[in-house]
Amino acid sequence: MNAEQGDAENSGVDEPGEPGAPAAEGGTAESGKPARSAGRDLPAAIGVGLALGAAVLAALLTYRQLFLIVIAAAVAVGTIELAGAFRRGADIRIARVPLLLGGQAMVWLTWPFGLRGALVGFVATVLACLLWRMRSGADGYLRDVAASVFAAAYVPLFASFAALLVLPLDGVGRVLTFLIVVVCSDTGGYAAGVLLGRHPMAPSISPKKSWEGFAGSLVSGLVAGWLAIWLLLDGQWWQGAILGVAVVCSATLGDLMESLVKRDLGIKDMGTLLPGHGGLMDRLDSLLPSAVLSWMMLGLMLPTGG
Repeated sequence: MNAEQGDAENSGVDEPGEPGAPAAEGGTAESGKPARSAGRDLPAAIGVGLALGAAVLAALLTYRQLFLIVIAAAVAVGTIELAGAFRRGADIRIARVPLLLGGQAMVWLTWPFGLRGALVGFVATVLACLLWRMRSGADGYLRDVAASVFAAAYVPLFASFAALLVLPLDGVGRVLTFLIVVVCSDTGGYAAGVLLGRHPMAPSISPKKSWEGFAGSLVSGLVAGWLAIWLLLDGQWWQGAILGVAVVCSATLGDLMESLVKRDLGIKDMGTLLPGHGGLMDRLDSLLPSAVLSWMMLGLMLPTGG
C-alpha cells in the first residue's frame, strides 16, 4: 500500500476505495478511475478547520499584528514536523535548532523591516545550518545541509510572505483575501473531486486528485477572488478573477509538491497533530506557496504605501 492512501488532499480529493472497503493499490479503484470517498474523519476535520479559522480571525480582528503570532507558531510546529518526517522517512537530520530560531527571526523581522528582514533572516539561517551541521562530520553533510536549506525556504521563508501581507493598513483585507481564496479552492476541489472525479490529474504523484476536482477549485477560487477583492479591498472584479485562478494553481501545485515529498520519504502524513487532517504541514501545503504568490500579485495590482 502506498504512503498516501487515506490522505485526503485539499484539491480534487478522491480517496481510494468505497467507504469501509479496502483501498486498491495505487490509490485508485480497480477501473483505474479515482474512487470517490472522503476517507478521513470528516466531523473531526471540520471541527479542527473551524477552530483554526476562528484563531486566525480572532488575531486579525483584534489587532492585525497578532497574526504574526499565529504564523510564528505555525512555522515552529511545521518545522518540527518536517524535521521528524525527514528523520523517519530517510534518516535525514536537518539542523533543527538553527531552523527553529531562524524561522522565528524571518517572521518577526518582517514587522520592522519588511521583505528585507525576511531575506536577511533566511540568509542568516542558511549560514547557521551550514555551521551547525559541521559538528557531525562529513558523512551525509551535503544531504543534511541541502534538506535544511529546503526546509528554511519551504516553511519559514514562504510563511513570512503571509506576515508581509498583514503589514499594510489594509493588511487584514489582504490576508483574508488570500485565505478565503485558498479555502474556497480547497473546498470546491474537494466537493467536485468526491462527487464528480473520474479522470486522475497526476496519478503517479497523487492518485486521488482529479481534473474534475481541479475544475471545481478553479470555479470556486475564481468566484472567491472576485468577491474578496471587490468587498475587502475595493478592487476590480477582473483583479479578483486573475488572483483567484493564480492562487488555485499555486495551491494545487503546493499539494502536489508535498505529495512528492511524502512519496519520496515513504510516509502518509507529515504528522498527527490535527485529527482528521494529519499534521499541520498537511494543511500548510497549499497555503505556503499561495502566500508568496498572493503577496506578489496583490502588491502589483493593489499597491500600497502603508
